[in-house]
Amino acid sequence: MAKRIAVLTSGGDSPGMNAAIRAVVRCGIWNKLEVYGIERGYEGLINGEFKEMTVSSVSDIMQRGGTVLKTARSQRFMTPEGFQRAVEKLGQFKIDGLGIIGGDGSYRGGLALAKAGKTVVCLPGTIDNDLNCTDFTIGFDTAVNTVLSAIGNIRDTTSSHERSTVIEVMGRHCGDIALYAGLTGGAEAILIPEKPADIDQICETLIKGKNRGKPHSVIIRAEGVEISSADLAKIITEKTGMETKVVVLGYVQRGGSPTARDRLLASRMGCKAVELLLQDGMTSKAVGIRGNDIVAYDLEEALNMPKQYDASIMDLAEILAI
Repeated sequence: MAKRIAVLTSGGDSPGMNAAIRAVVRCGIWNKLEVYGIERGYEGLINGEFKEMTVSSVSDIMQRGGTVLKTARSQRFMTPEGFQRAVEKLGQFKIDGLGIIGGDGSYRGGLALAKAGKTVVCLPGTIDNDLNCTDFTIGFDTAVNTVLSAIGNIRDTTSSHERSTVIEVMGRHCGDIALYAGLTGGAEAILIPEKPADIDQICETLIKGKNRGKPHSVIIRAEGVEISSADLAKIITEKTGMETKVVVLGYVQRGGSPTARDRLLASRMGCKAVELLLQDGMTSKAVGIRGNDIVAYDLEEALNMPKQYDASIMDLAEILAI
């Protein structure tokens, strides 16, 4: 059973990471553990950037976006020398269990540490919702709401100028941000990597809307879609005769105060991570949510789970966009 644990955040930041840090620290202290924060992810682990955390260390952070522990992408961790130094630092600070909050790359780093004999629990902190071991990741709901707000603002201008707008959103190779925000934002079309885009059908939908007196439209494009936003806008203009602009939302999607849903999810997952680390003989795990249940899978199994795509949501979006 662990006596001294540490927590780090790695890769891209996401709203709710601070709530997860807070939960790990306070649940750890509640259970009489010593808790350390490692700053700047795996890079900070290599450098020995450990600091003991107290109840006060995580006061007034749950509502803040980003991560108070900072984050970084570490090339050194990918080298044998850097990785070995990271393993040695965990031993030097007598860390019995490590909580890692991040996305796919962070999980793979955690798996490497697990195979080196370290006890690791990974929490899904990424706006992309691209980890297959969980229905939702920490930060996804906030990102969707940020995009939803942007759609509303952009639609005002799009309507005033009677034109179409292609809004490009993040997600890497996962289209969930585009799909959920597009459906709830009333987008006329949604393009995601999981489904080949029928641009002719999209243009037909836009023309039908124009013919019934709706001279403006919003098209949501996930960044992982093969056709670029600029090329898509050009084709729409050529085929529909509608002026079409492009808006790339970019990193605005990563920030902002996390929603209640993300704060709750992060808090539940953080405490679940501590519960797992307190178990005797615990092997490394990945925490997730299925339905309303917080679950845990073997870390390697979690990384090998097949990609899931809920086609029914896209079907519904297409029906509602007629």
